[in-house]
Amino acid sequence: MPRYRFTVEYDGSAYNGFQAQAGQPTVQGAIETAVTAFSGQSARIAAAGRTDTGVHATGQTCHVDLERDWPARTVMNALNAHLMHEAVAVLDCAPVSDDWHARFTANGRKYLYRILNRPGRPALDRGRVWHVKKPLDAEAMHAAAQSLIGLQDFTTFRDAQCQSASPVKTLDVARVARVGEEVHLVFEARSFLHRQVRSMAGSLAEVGLGRWAVADLSMALAAKDRARCGPVAPSDGLYLTGVTYEAEA
Repeated sequence: MPRYRFTVEYDGSAYNGFQAQAGQPTVQGAIETAVTAFSGQSARIAAAGRTDTGVHATGQTCHVDLERDWPARTVMNALNAHLMHEAVAVLDCAPVSDDWHARFTANGRKYLYRILNRPGRPALDRGRVWHVKKPLDAEAMHAAAQSLIGLQDFTTFRDAQCQSASPVKTLDVARVARVGEEVHLVFEARSFLHRQVRSMAGSLAEVGLGRWAVADLSMALAAKDRARCGPVAPSDGLYLTGVTYEAEA
């Protein structure tokens, strides 16, 4: 069966996460409905990551196996036509070998967390940023974030429902910078624990607000205790921005 890789962008506000769930609107459900509508085939798609309720993506990667050998452009256009009334869009599409897998072949994932840092609430970006009214010290947040880089036990920033076999992960990039009225947090790693990014973002915001010292973040990490995590940041500001694969690294 021909296998197709495609990149997906979506606004997660209206969906109960990426993964298909009976009776719930999900990104996966919307895409699979579109696949059936254009191909007449019931097919399960695979994705590089299963984002939570309300989390967005500008660079989610998926694949699907189709019974017919369609031109890649036809697959992309057909999916977009049937996703017209969904907050989901297919950005590209290409054939891949049958041993290529959107999740298991991936060797890196990139996330962006957007904080709107101003007194006035968002109107145009409502549901797409975390609004923090009080001033944030982005430089202090960046300094604190450096203690998260490398091979670490991230138990403190691991959700209680996480199904990963180990809390040990290698964080390659942790960068915080002010961009106009926003503070952007960028994280890159091969893989992440459940709600790890939102947990780190919430704790870094505590540093930015002056409630935690820069050193408090490394102390929280070293404690390996979920109770030492700061408030978990809301899903609104989180974006899966890209997935990398061996040939692209």
